[in-house]
Amino acid sequence: MDLRQLPALNAIRAFEAAARHENFSRAADELFVTHGAVSHQVRALEDELGVKLFTRNGKRLCLTDAGMRYAQQVRTALMMLADATRQVRASDRDRRLVVSMLSSFAARFVTPRIGTFIERHPEIDVELQSTNALTDFARDDVDLAIRFGFGSYPGLYVEPLLDEAFFPACAPTLNGGKLPQTPADLVHYNLLRSDDELWRPWFDAAGLDTLTEPKRGILYQDSSNLLQAAIEGQGIALVRRSLALHDLLDGRLVRLFDIDGPSPWHYFFVCPPPLLGTPRVQAFRTWILQEVAQFKLLCDELDARRAAGKCPEECAREGGWKGIAARSAGTGGTEDETHAASAVTARP
Repeated sequence: MDLRQLPALNAIRAFEAAARHENFSRAADELFVTHGAVSHQVRALEDELGVKLFTRNGKRLCLTDAGMRYAQQVRTALMMLADATRQVRASDRDRRLVVSMLSSFAARFVTPRIGTFIERHPEIDVELQSTNALTDFARDDVDLAIRFGFGSYPGLYVEPLLDEAFFPACAPTLNGGKLPQTPADLVHYNLLRSDDELWRPWFDAAGLDTLTEPKRGILYQDSSNLLQAAIEGQGIALVRRSLALHDLLDGRLVRLFDIDGPSPWHYFFVCPPPLLGTPRVQAFRTWILQEVAQFKLLCDELDARRAAGKCPEECAREGGWKGIAARSAGTGGTEDETHAASAVTARP
């Protein structure tokens, strides 16, 4: 075999991505190049092979018969190349744990806690991939992911982690500290907007049939930025409990009203079944389940403080979420967390 006759690898990768998506733009997004670059690489490959690989049916890009056969063979070859590369890196790879998750969950839930995992497992090098794109385990070098969705991920090990709830929150100093007293008062305040956290479901839960989805102002596409805008006093945000709890316990945010908006999405631990038994994945799974169990205890603590009428300043003076978590662990919390983690683990 004359390897000099092989097409350029960049052209092969561009073709494989375009064939899988049947779309040059999505292939370009995946490869972090322009639409024109993918189109150029595919045309160059067709010229080199002397075969038409794609055809257009109106605006739709379709593989030719030759293109379909070639795509299957190329994908198999690339998977073999990726597997060979993984095997060569195996000794180093066993120490490296690659975790993919939403940017907001990484910033607000995992990053403040990940230090405890590193302390327990100094032998594991953690790589957190913060992305809003769905991980393709067949292609990406990722061990596990925390996904926010419906839980239907065929071919993967899927374990429920955490339910979600939405509610309004704002800085305690918003409007000079004069905050809305009833849900209907929200009409007089600036409601921050997000692609992910729409107000309509919460309005329905609160019985606010006449209020409409906000149409003006900045539209935040990242939930972390939405939270920060609320902390800075720019308005009232509809926040996720999992992302806002620390700011609530530390006094940077206050929750408005005891009404949760329904969430159709939940957090799930997912990984390829062959990786589930590896020490690095098992270590992270055990750790995240324990953190979720403690998070639920903190949620109960926050509810109790709200019921007792404690203000954000009191929560902050008592050490915020870290102080509360430490006291919980120091009063038998660890055993409770272990039982709670076991309960989470037992869910199908």
